[in-house]
Amino acid sequence: MIDLHSNLNTVLERMTAAADRSGRDVNEVTLVVVTKTRSAETVLDALQAGVQHLGENRIEELEPKRDCVSAQLPPGAPTPTWHMVGHVQGRKAGRAVAAADMIHSLDSLRLARRLEHCAAQAGRNLPVLLEVNISGEASKNGLPADRWQSDAEQWGALRELVAATVALPHLRLQGLMTMAPWVSDTDLIRSVFRSARRLMERLAAQFPSVAWQHLSMGMTDDFEIAIEEGATLVRVGRAIFGPRRVV
Repeated sequence: MIDLHSNLNTVLERMTAAADRSGRDVNEVTLVVVTKTRSAETVLDALQAGVQHLGENRIEELEPKRDCVSAQLPPGAPTPTWHMVGHVQGRKAGRAVAAADMIHSLDSLRLARRLEHCAAQAGRNLPVLLEVNISGEASKNGLPADRWQSDAEQWGALRELVAATVALPHLRLQGLMTMAPWVSDTDLIRSVFRSARRLMERLAAQFPSVAWQHLSMGMTDDFEIAIEEGATLVRVGRAIFGPRRVV
């Protein structure tokens, strides 16, 4: 049987140790507990254990789970923050705007415009992160950014999307999201996270009006490296809930 409380405490201890190693305050890092394939009852157990931020990959899971969890929260319990960490299809933008408190996976101007339209209709300002593909893997989503330092066209595309997003009044760009490759080479993983941090620093210099407060990177297998390289949001599921069930 999975000991959720023990697993959560272990993750928090590992986060603290990683922050200490890099001279950071662990309070600068938010744990987003990824609840993909987990039941609403399991999510409620996590909230009872002290979790505040929840992440989902698919809008089809986020919508019913959020409704079910909200209906079962004890009176006076804090409302969790729901993060959409998976790819958002343009035709589902309205549903994502309605269900998510933050979207980590903005990766195109078309999606930005769809989210803007839906957020305007809903009368809300939506925090978003620009998803960038630093590793260059074809299997990963995100705006190409594996050669952002040397490829003028790639750098220009990144700048154009940031500029266009900043101009949309109902979107609040707050930083970047990326994923490292699933490899055992820790140096390669670290280089991806470091490049993402440097990219955000470069964009911050170009767009000082943006807060650039979040760098979402690091999952169960690499969140400690991500924290050492500047992550402010880490997305962890298996280390807390155990192996994911197949759906």
